[in-house]
Amino acid sequence: MPKVRKAVIAAAGMGTRFLPQTKAMPKEMLPIIDKPVIQIVVEGLVAAGIEDIIIVTGPTKRALEDHFDQSIELEEALHKKGKIQKAAQVSAISDLANFIYVRQKGEPLGNARPIINASHVVGNEPFIYLFADDFFTGEKTVAQQLIETYEKTNAKAVVALREIDKQHISAYGCADVEERVSDDIVKIKDMVEKPSIEDAPSNLAVASGYLLTPDIFPILRNLPPSKRGEIEITDGVTQLAHDGHGVYGHIVRNQYHDTGSPEVYIRTLVDMALKDEQLGPEFAEFLRHKVTML
Repeated sequence: MPKVRKAVIAAAGMGTRFLPQTKAMPKEMLPIIDKPVIQIVVEGLVAAGIEDIIIVTGPTKRALEDHFDQSIELEEALHKKGKIQKAAQVSAISDLANFIYVRQKGEPLGNARPIINASHVVGNEPFIYLFADDFFTGEKTVAQQLIETYEKTNAKAVVALREIDKQHISAYGCADVEERVSDDIVKIKDMVEKPSIEDAPSNLAVASGYLLTPDIFPILRNLPPSKRGEIEITDGVTQLAHDGHGVYGHIVRNQYHDTGSPEVYIRTLVDMALKDEQLGPEFAEFLRHKVTML
């Protein structure tokens, strides 16, 4: 089987929920303590052995390129101030992977458009597809788990899934399971977008992570728009399943973090601060004090 060496990250959104903060700063650069969200996503890919990372961007996204580029002037300034460890951290960012930037273009839009735009760079290889505003924390990254399932099943697509309370399933895409392969792996026969609680075929929600093969490219290029007028990756993967190709889901049991709106971003900041070895204990005490004052 071809080794999974490439990944595509969708980073073209305008971040309107965070305006005016995102007027000039990409939402993917929102800080999670001392790292932007997109760096956490990239580090998870690198831990899985990904070498080439294709970031599909839009206007006002130059800061993404600057972040993953080398900054010799900053490194020299840090060295002069004796901040050797900080200089090493900054230097290491540009060495994480080979970064390729592609500008999103074409209509209709939708979360499948970045894959079409990056297809000529991906070529005839399997790849990971992630978004730059959510991530998991845990011992194994979501990319590692998707690759393991791909290697076990020889799948044409592997979808990251989360077990959620079924009363919330109407906010997500939902997997219709054909077969339970193991505790963490299922074979998918269909995916239903935002079903009602009564119509939901399972409590397995699509978790914004995919491992895809080049078989998806012709499907996405000819995919009709959804009811929202967009081309959706779930529709493309569903068609793969309907055509008899092997589509599997991996149930990710790591903790999920979202930064797609201000309210969930704040929760993610709190969760990550509490996990931090240095900040966690003092921050937890601060929160306890604040709660008692409410």
